[in-house]
Amino acid sequence: GLKQKALASIVAISAIQVLKAFMNIDSSLNNEKLAWLVGIHLVFVITTLLLALSDRIGGHREGTD
Repeated sequence: GLKQKALASIVAISAIQVLKAFMNIDSSLNNEKLAWLVGIHLVFVITTLLLALSDRIGGHREGTD
């Protein structure tokens, strides 16, 4: 539970940074930096989803024993 909440907070902060970068797209932001921001955000999202999935699968196994 606590790990998922911490990762969800990290994902939310990352999403805010990506949104801020999109809002300031006219200023000195190049495509490479924007691609890095989106890529890092996607890594956080995928990691959080995989952790939630593994916790759910592990929880069902423990509940059936």
